[in-house]
Amino acid sequence: MISPAPITPPTPPGENTLAFTCADASGGAPGNVHITDVRVSQEPGFDRFVIQFDGTVPAFTVKRQAKPVFSQGGSGQTITLSGTAGILVQLHTATQAGTYSGSTDFTQADFRVLKEARLTEDFEGYVGWGLGLGSAACMRVFAAKTSPSRLIVDFATTSG
Repeated sequence: MISPAPITPPTPPGENTLAFTCADASGGAPGNVHITDVRVSQEPGFDRFVIQFDGTVPAFTVKRQAKPVFSQGGSGQTITLSGTAGILVQLHTATQAGTYSGSTDFTQADFRVLKEARLTEDFEGYVGWGLGLGSAACMRVFAAKTSPSRLIVDFATTSG
């Protein structure tokens, strides 16, 4: 007699998430897209920064910086955001001109890690957002591919 194959139980909710890492990240796919929304939120255990698109998540880099000082696109002028550390989120082959009319500067004094998010560039297919952090923090970066697609950057607010 043949025994049936064992059944693997489903993964409980919340256990299927990426780990936080203290490293830069990159990913996405080539293609021209428009940004349709940008938002921040405070969640249990992390602060979140989200950019939403009208197509697939474009090529991106998320780079850690020792200071929250950023260059403003083509002008080269620098701006300093709230906090003591920074993250630069750069999108390639993207724009938000004409498709996103929301805030381009989010100040979040009551968040544990993410203190400010500000648009630093939207020029010739490159969009940059500077993120000011209250302290250097590990992050998880991932592309949510369900419609609408989103680039999500979470910052750990608790250890463990």
